[in-house]
Formats: sequence, C-alpha cells, structure tokens
Amino acid sequence: MSGRLFVIGTGPGNPEQTTPEALAVVEAATDFFGYGPYLDRLQLRSDQLRHASDNREELDRAGAALSMAADGANVCIVSGGDPGVFAMAAAVCEAIENGPAAWRAVDLTVLPGVTAMLAVAARAGAPLGHDFCAISLSDNLKPWNVIENRLELAARAGFVIALYNPISRARPWQLGEAFKLLRHHLPATTPVIFGRAAGRVNEHIAVQPLSQADASIADMATCIIIGSAETRIVTRPGKPDLVYTPRFMAGGKR
Repeated sequence: MSGRLFVIGTGPGNPEQTTPEALAVVEAATDFFGYGPYLDRLQLRSDQLRHASDNREELDRAGAALSMAADGANVCIVSGGDPGVFAMAAAVCEAIENGPAAWRAVDLTVLPGVTAMLAVAARAGAPLGHDFCAISLSDNLKPWNVIENRLELAARAGFVIALYNPISRARPWQLGEAFKLLRHHLPATTPVIFGRAAGRVNEHIAVQPLSQADASIADMATCIIIGSAETRIVTRPGKPDLVYTPRFMAGGKR
C-alpha cells in the first residue's frame, strides 16, 4: 500500500518563517530526508527518523524517500527556503518521471515556503516590486554560457535579478564575471543587495552600486538581488535606506 510523501521548505532559516502547514507535516511524518543542516532546523521526536545526505545527492535522496513512501511510510523531504525554488521538488518530480511505476502511485504533496530572495527583499524594502527573475549561478547542471546568456537577456529586458548559488569554493569566479557582464547593460548606480543568512541571528544585509559590487563578500549563504534601471534608493534620516522597484515603469501609468 502506498504511503505519502511531503516536500517542504523550512524557509530562509528563521524558525518563525517556517509555515504552520509545514510544521503540521513535520509533526505527522515518521521519516525525514534532506541535507543535514536543513534537518538540523527541525525539532524531531525520538520516534522520528532522519536520513541525512550530502547537498548534491538530490536524485538519490528523492529515490530513497519515494521507495519508502511506496512501501507505506509517511515521509517528508526537507529543503531550505521554498522546495520548488532551486530545491528538492524538481528532483522528486524528475525521479517520479524516470522511476518505477510504484513511485507514480505515491500520494505527493509539495508545500510552499519562504524562499531566500523574498526574505532578502523584505529586509531591503521592495526591490521585487516590479517584474523580476531568479537565476542560479551554479553551472553544475547547466553550462556557464547559458547562464551568461540569461543574465544578459534579463538585464536587457529590464528584470530585477535574484541570484542563487552565487559562489562556492569550487566556483569562486562566477559572481565577479556576472557583475562584469551586467555592468555592460545596467547603470553604474544600479543597487546590488547582498543578503546573507536573512532572518537568522547572523544576518548581514549590504547594498552596493553595481559599479562597486564586490563579489568577495558573498558566499553560498548569500542571496543577491540586482536591481533594474528603474530600481531606486530612498534615504531616511537615522534609518536604513529603502531599495525598491516602482510598480510603474517609465512611460507606464501609475
């Protein structure tokens, strides 16, 4: 008899940003699959089992969880942020498409969560107030020339750009290259928001103009939002600046 598989996100890291819907699933599930640091965010009981694996083992993790659910267990796969944004939901769907027929019979539920770019945007003001896109700088699953092409087209089209997976020990150069490319298509004053660990105790939010954006201050815990030509900074006496993208564009209606 087939069991159930839930795919949840814990949010950006602040426990208060994990949704009540996800917490209810955590309370009911028996087995939990995920990257170790994400599982560490949960308060599991002694009768609940965790199955931790490396962050790059998404398909293996999805297959193991699906097999257990197909055997009748109530299983939860845990992502950070939102499970559908550069996270486990896509890996689960891929595993179901290419796996045994029994996996298609599993009762699957994907729950929405708070993804990193939303947490960073909220800290800065409203940089995502108009059209935006999200791009992962990791070339593990797509070639770098595809990333470059998407960055250029997004900038030329006027999108605010949220960058995920900006840098790692194995990929120390790509964020700098992305900034260099975008400087050819965006004003030098375009705000760049570096949001590290947004919502957590070690949160750090910094805003720099694109002309001076320093890739070295980012790491894998950083989500970066690059404004469009329309994005503005509002200074406030004694308070942090607000970064926002107006709801209207030049030539549009308010």
